[in-house]
Amino acid sequence: MIMKKIGFIGLGVMGMGMAANLLRKGFEVVVYNRTPGKAESLLALGASELESPADVARAAQIVITMISNDAAIREVYFGENGIFAGARAGITLIDSSTISPTLAKELAAAADTIGSVFLDAPVTGSKPAAEGGTLVFMAGGDAGKIEEVQDVLLAMGRKVIPMGPSGSGSIAKLAHNTIVGINVVALAEGMAIAASGGIDGSSFVELVQSGGAASRAAEMKGPKLLEGNYDVQFSLELMLKDLRLSSALSDSLHVPTPLLEATKSLFQIGDAMGLSQLDMSSVGQAYEQWIGRKLSGLD
Repeated sequence: MIMKKIGFIGLGVMGMGMAANLLRKGFEVVVYNRTPGKAESLLALGASELESPADVARAAQIVITMISNDAAIREVYFGENGIFAGARAGITLIDSSTISPTLAKELAAAADTIGSVFLDAPVTGSKPAAEGGTLVFMAGGDAGKIEEVQDVLLAMGRKVIPMGPSGSGSIAKLAHNTIVGINVVALAEGMAIAASGGIDGSSFVELVQSGGAASRAAEMKGPKLLEGNYDVQFSLELMLKDLRLSSALSDSLHVPTPLLEATKSLFQIGDAMGLSQLDMSSVGQAYEQWIGRKLSGLD
């Protein structure tokens, strides 16, 4: 089987692990990152580094982007040396960032005008899943093309779920991350009640995971809240960005979202406290400030 040549743009917390897994699975990979100096570990695995998104698009059959926000995605795709400056008919463009559905549809339309295909295929799973190759892709766009690139996506993840036409992957991701944000805040709030009542935090988190409140958030973020270890798996800044996008989407769809709005406000408080570059579970520090003790219940 002839392996596809893959371009990968965006070597941040998620992109680094994703690109590394493509290389480990035998794909030829060319990379670009807006901030220089991040590609060394990938070069050691066999990647080649190019000077612009346009160069990546000229060199690859499939280009994957993993960028932080809508403004950065616009620059990477539409900028003077952006992807569309180098893209050609037949290339497949895949964005795995979390962006607005409106932008995803705009990118799909732009790709269509040059005879290429764009898929919005964001992921669920934070840094450990990116590094371990266990991400889940939710893909919007042509079903046949999603099937065609499954081997590439499954080199970085464990499942690909088609969601519908262009923009559907982005909608699904925003709805999904709304639940994630709410779950993290719910865990911190429950731990605050328990700690204030004199309950040991470790015992409480064990209870949560043993009963009806069990969640992936409790599994992943419970230990971080207990230890006060906020090394980034998924930053508070990025979760707040996603919640803002979800809020705008919900407004456009006329969907009442009281839990989303409350959760967004709590993450805004975390941002105002200077926690934006920490893991999103650091929102628990707001509760610790309010109750005057650690969520672990140890002091």
